[in-house]
Amino acid sequence: MEILAFGVQADERPLIERAAHEAGHTVHAVDVFLNTDTAPIAAGRETVSTSVNCDLGAEVLSGLAAGGTRMVAQRSTGFNNIDLDVAERLGLTIARVSSYSPYSVAEFAWTLAMAVNRRVVRASTRTRDFDFRLDGLMGRDMHGRTAGVLGTGKIGEAFARIAHGFGMRLLGWDVAENPACRELGMTYVPKDQLLAESDLVSLHVPLLPATQHLIDAAALKTMRDDAILVNSSRGGLVDTAALVAELREGRFTGVGLDVYEAEAGLFFLDKSLEAVDDDTLARLVTFPNVLVTSHQAYYTEDAVAQIVRSTVGNVVDYTEGRRSENVLVPRS
Repeated sequence: MEILAFGVQADERPLIERAAHEAGHTVHAVDVFLNTDTAPIAAGRETVSTSVNCDLGAEVLSGLAAGGTRMVAQRSTGFNNIDLDVAERLGLTIARVSSYSPYSVAEFAWTLAMAVNRRVVRASTRTRDFDFRLDGLMGRDMHGRTAGVLGTGKIGEAFARIAHGFGMRLLGWDVAENPACRELGMTYVPKDQLLAESDLVSLHVPLLPATQHLIDAAALKTMRDDAILVNSSRGGLVDTAALVAELREGRFTGVGLDVYEAEAGLFFLDKSLEAVDDDTLARLVTFPNVLVTSHQAYYTEDAVAQIVRSTVGNVVDYTEGRRSENVLVPRS
């Protein structure tokens, strides 16, 4: 079977092609993302693969089904971009990647945290101009400070282990406690207490209706003025307009964002020669204490290889009539 894969990055292409070949399938990889305009490309393809920034709303799913698509294999753990109810009604099988290397995201979250703490971007920009002053580059030791981890699953646990290595006090918040985090010395507390006491707050929860704008205006005001906020999970967890308002007031030592709530149609694309009409994002990137990256926390050889193997495995399961924990909507 040939899998039509949307939104494939250049570095990802050889990995997914190799995984498909080893499983006895082929991949036709395209760099465009699935949306209402590109859905017709899938006509006649039984199986398509998508990324988290593809549009899998009702209109697109209906178009896929009408064109003969029967299975969608998403190359991510998140699936907030998929209308599962519509998919079930149309008889589409939907699968995702339930897990991959948690270290990729946890390590990148720490990369963001340390970059804004130690003013690495500003320092690098200066030294390119042979300006070697230290003014404005002072950071803080992480040792002895408090890390607040919102979401203590596999990625949150990996983040907490690194924080423990720094010698930090650990606070956690989640619907269920992780015994491994408890063993690290983590104390589980209410969200507001975590926000109020943490020097560093890192988000590792999925985007669900209950977590939309988990960090809203009230949550941001609860945080310390000199705190660091990192989001490497999903953009919708943070109310970006409220964050910009707080940054205008001169709050926060640093903010590291690998995700953005309106990133679809922007992230993974080259917009450098275009006028971007997103005023919130345009303002956000102007703050000297903010670092925005392009949803790359997962993007390591190890994690992407696991993602594509699992994705191809989902297709194999579909063709052979098997069902795994990755299936969100089973074959009808």
